[in-house]
Amino acid sequence: MKIHKSSWFVVPFFLLILALTACSSKVDAPEEQSTEEIDGLKPLEKTEKVYIAEDGAASGAGFYIAKEKGYFEDFNIDVEFVSFANSDDMLPAVASGKVDVAGGISTAAFFNSLAQGIDVKMIADKGHNVPGKSYFTFIIGKDMQDDIQSYEDFKGKKIAVSTKNGVDDYIFEQMITHGGLTRDDVEFVLMADFGNMLAAVGNGSVDAALQIEPLITKGIAENIHVKFGDATDYAPEAQIAMVLSSPKFLEDREDVALRFMVAYLKGVRDYNDVFVKEKGDKDELIDIMVKHTTLKEKDVWEKVNVTGLNPNGEMFIDNIKDQFDVYKANGAIKGDLNFDDSIDTSITDKAVEILGEYE
Repeated sequence: MKIHKSSWFVVPFFLLILALTACSSKVDAPEEQSTEEIDGLKPLEKTEKVYIAEDGAASGAGFYIAKEKGYFEDFNIDVEFVSFANSDDMLPAVASGKVDVAGGISTAAFFNSLAQGIDVKMIADKGHNVPGKSYFTFIIGKDMQDDIQSYEDFKGKKIAVSTKNGVDDYIFEQMITHGGLTRDDVEFVLMADFGNMLAAVGNGSVDAALQIEPLITKGIAENIHVKFGDATDYAPEAQIAMVLSSPKFLEDREDVALRFMVAYLKGVRDYNDVFVKEKGDKDELIDIMVKHTTLKEKDVWEKVNVTGLNPNGEMFIDNIKDQFDVYKANGAIKGDLNFDDSIDTSITDKAVEILGEYE
């Protein structure tokens, strides 16, 4: 049988058309969405995008875990992390609804933005110190152990703090007050970079510093400094960071916001199971934290004191107000703030009702 050369191309070409048609049908076919209830809630009818302003901070653990374990996806929520250079850009984006959720640090600048009319809501906890295991606390130079044995001994010492009129400064002030001291009794050294603090304590240019993990653990391992007491000795309920939300997200997309919060709290509860109760798959969660945060050493995650995250989303609201009052007394805040307008825990409360209280 004689076959013309051009016939060799007919069958492959025909198969190619079939393949492309099949691929096209897969692309064009609508995705099948789950309708099975999860935690008493039906998934959304269509996939909803939620933008989270998050920059790899460890306090974003609830977001990262919920994403990687599929808790958002279960409700047909597609989260995307976006980053901003500073809060001056981030807060207006949240207020306008361009970003749905973000993390906010307690500072005078943050409160000033709210007092000046930028409308964002504090809706849940995103960072506090765990009693006896603060991830954000004071360290002293290795050679200062004989000189500093009590909080009163900080008198006359050089102490590095990363901010003025921020939560770091607030914790510093609580510490010296606890020691019966005033600001005039110590030398406050403003040092924004925590890495520089490590070096400054090591070379003796400062005596102590309000340091953060993982540099606390790193400095101890390298015999540079020792941890001094614990921040919860004098600031047991310091609210360090909060989950912020766009009012549009809470009001115009309440069905999305509720499911988002349920998924987020499930992530936070997994985090507490592993890092607080020491049960569950720790390796899995460390892998997630390594993937999403700036701390990439798995062995360090085994040693550090982690950020406290309340599994019921509860904030230390009285402390938030107290910090505002302290910053205002220092002249760092212009104007007043209606906390009833700025704090809205309704979505978080509903999510806890659905999930039940975590004990």
